[in-house]
Order: sequence, then C-alpha cells, then structure tokens
Amino acid sequence: MDAGLICKETIRRMRSLDLSMNKIRAIFISHEHIDHVRGLDVLTRTFQIPVYMNEKTRKNHHQPLEEKWVRYLDDSYVVDIGALRIHTFSKHHDAADPISFRVEHQGHSVGVFTDIGMVCENLQHHFSQCHAAFLEANYDEDMLANGSYPIYLKKRISGDKGHLSNKQALHLFQEYRPSFMQRLLLAHLSQHNNHPDVALATFATHAKHVKVEVASRHHPTVLFSTNTQVENKTAPTSPVQLNIFGS
Repeated sequence: MDAGLICKETIRRMRSLDLSMNKIRAIFISHEHIDHVRGLDVLTRTFQIPVYMNEKTRKNHHQPLEEKWVRYLDDSYVVDIGALRIHTFSKHHDAADPISFRVEHQGHSVGVFTDIGMVCENLQHHFSQCHAAFLEANYDEDMLANGSYPIYLKKRISGDKGHLSNKQALHLFQEYRPSFMQRLLLAHLSQHNNHPDVALATFATHAKHVKVEVASRHHPTVLFSTNTQVENKTAPTSPVQLNIFGS
C-alpha cells in the first residue's frame, strides 16, 4: 500500500522483518503526493511489480513510471491478488482522486486509512468491518493552532480535504469500531503538530480490548496478524498479515 520510501529503504525494512520483495505481487497507490509515490518507479522496474491506481492519480503522477506496469482502478473497486481481496473506496483529500483500501481474507479485514480530511460514509462503512486498521491521527488540534505553520497551511491541514486530527480519529473509533476489532495503529502523525504520547493519550481511556499503538515513520512496525501478534519474526498461521511503510 503506497511506496513513499525510496527503494533501498523499503528493501531494508522488508529484510529487517525477514520478508522477501520477491513475494510482492502488487503495489496499490492511494494518491499522487510524493510521500506516497517517491519509491514507486524504482520498485516497479527493479522487481517488475504491477501498480494499481486510478486514472486521475496516474495523470497527476509526474514521476517516471512505465505504462506497462499500470493497472487501473475505479473509485469503488474490488481486486483479488492471490488469496487477498482488496476493496478500494473514494475519500476526501486534496489530491486528484484519492482512495483508501481494506484488505480481506477469509472474513478478516485490515484497513489502511490515512490522508483523509473528514470522516465520510465510505470510511465509516469500511472501518466498521476491520479486525485491525492503520488510521490517520495526523495532528493535535491545540498543537496545530498554536504552532508555527502559516494560517493557510493550518486551514489546509484541518480542512475537509486535509487530514484527520486525533479527536476525529477517536470519534470514528468510538462510534464505528466493530466488537471484533483487535488492533489499531495510529498513522501519519505530523512531526510538528502531534506527538506519539499525545495521540496515545487521546485513546488511552477508550481503547478497552483493542490494542492501540503508533506506527512509527522511522521504523517498520512488528509484523502482526489478526489472530495474534508475531514475536521474533515468526510467521503466523493467520488470515491477514500486513505492514505499511511510509511517512
């Protein structure tokens, strides 16, 4: 899901988890912003991996990318890659035609929900089906308001096509998490307008049985399954395994 890191860093992080790049069958791109496509061209050329994106994202993706690797998606599209079924849906963000993803296998689902300006019905629907999810908690409202960013940028971040705040993410979690959700990874935290401790504190008294943690921008998250966390890099017997590398 997305390719925001340079190829060498993606390979390094995969190896640190004993994962092989040669097992990757597809890359899905949510939108054309550089922090989601920086490593895409080199990854596709080096490992000959097909790339799934919609037409507007392709037209606005100005990095080199050979057309032979591109597979086009619609806003609401389901595609099967091996035993996994990937659901895509449109969302609110300041890109050409942004989409998000939910990965399903044998009734278990993991969602990747970042770069979203507002909680819409699509997000509510897919979040409510997830056993685990990466959910954007980009900024703390007070830190953004009192920070050094110019006014126009603060408005862009907090606008309906910007990013989700800690409070917006918490509201989605409180109202739409399913009873079977096991794990929530808070993702895409701003370096200047949020802090892992602040984001976690927002969720601390509301998590209940769900394990809530922050997905670091600097290190890969532990490989996990929707049945049990994987320790010591041991492969699980699980319906879904997922990791996300990006900023």
